[in-house]
Amino acid sequence: MLIVDAVLETPDTADFSLWPVAELPAYRFMALSGRMSPLEVGTALAALAVGNAGPDEDERPLADADELIRRLLRADRVFAPGGLRVHDTRTDVTVVPGCCCGLEDWREWLLVADGASPWLGHGPSPWIEHADAVVRLWPDGGEEQEAPSGHPVEMAAGDLPGILRTVREELNGFLSLTEQWAAVHVPTLAADLVAGLDEALAIGAPLPGEVGRHIR
Repeated sequence: MLIVDAVLETPDTADFSLWPVAELPAYRFMALSGRMSPLEVGTALAALAVGNAGPDEDERPLADADELIRRLLRADRVFAPGGLRVHDTRTDVTVVPGCCCGLEDWREWLLVADGASPWLGHGPSPWIEHADAVVRLWPDGGEEQEAPSGHPVEMAAGDLPGILRTVREELNGFLSLTEQWAAVHVPTLAADLVAGLDEALAIGAPLPGEVGRHIR
């Protein structure tokens, strides 16, 4: 059985005080879904906001949560360090996104069914091998390294659309929790934050096999 999660790298929140966050180790991966606690949602939003909020034009320090979210919403493009984490429960092999991989590009996995390979990051450097109707996902060894590293996770190329539909459902769950979180912490920006993340993380548009846009 394969478990595929949309994951985001957790930030260093030791000095973060604009809203409550979970006490999680920094620079690990957390799965985004509708099962997250309010503190975990706060941590995910801290990661996105701190990582993408540009400086104020007057270089003023941040005044409050609203100001940080406003700066996030002004970002030209949101980078969400992470991607898709794939775990094979039969072999206990897990493939995680490498450095510089972004969750905002998760839809590039749709190209795998057509024989292409999305950018999966480096250090580790996961990569995809196509073998007829089977896709082998290697945990490391890409970027022109001499040999693959570890054991691959195998999946049928035809299963990818269904897997990605599940990923989108999980991201929609996270978006619903974000709406609830924002209603408490940044109520005047709640609608803009949800719409901004929906667009930045490419959540809303239907995938192959779906009809219409998801409505929370």
